[in-house]
Amino acid sequence: MKFQFWSVGKNHEPYVKEGIELFTKRISNYYPVEWNIIPMPKNAASLSETDLKKKEGEIISGLLQKEDYLVLLEETGKMPGSTDLANFIQQRANESTKNMVFLIGGAYGVSEAVKLRANYTWSLSKLVFPHQLVRLILAEQIYRACSINRNEKYHHS
Repeated sequence: MKFQFWSVGKNHEPYVKEGIELFTKRISNYYPVEWNIIPMPKNAASLSETDLKKKEGEIISGLLQKEDYLVLLEETGKMPGSTDLANFIQQRANESTKNMVFLIGGAYGVSEAVKLRANYTWSLSKLVFPHQLVRLILAEQIYRACSINRNEKYHHS
């Protein structure tokens, strides 16, 4: 199985880059992993919120493969605990999922088409975080889940 972390927006800001790189490297001890930072459409500032989400959705849909397992990070999603997330990842591995895409949408979320395409919708918290921090939290939580599945010391329950 391979993990792909997709985020709409700018490259990692320096204040989170080191942490993202650290956890991404740690995850790579378990699964291949890569980041795909999806640039905002060139005319984003002149688009309405609806049109921007639609345009971003078209870009995302064009990048997704039919067999990709899409996990959408969305504030209205399920809020599993760390061991639940570990079990979820292990289930996908047991099902021979080839590619898990974790998607952080744009500033206004994602289009309805992307929401409908998602296999699972995950909320990190009822709190709202800046996209840059969501990237760091995502990487750390996936690493934590992998370490739980290997019964390693990182997670203390």
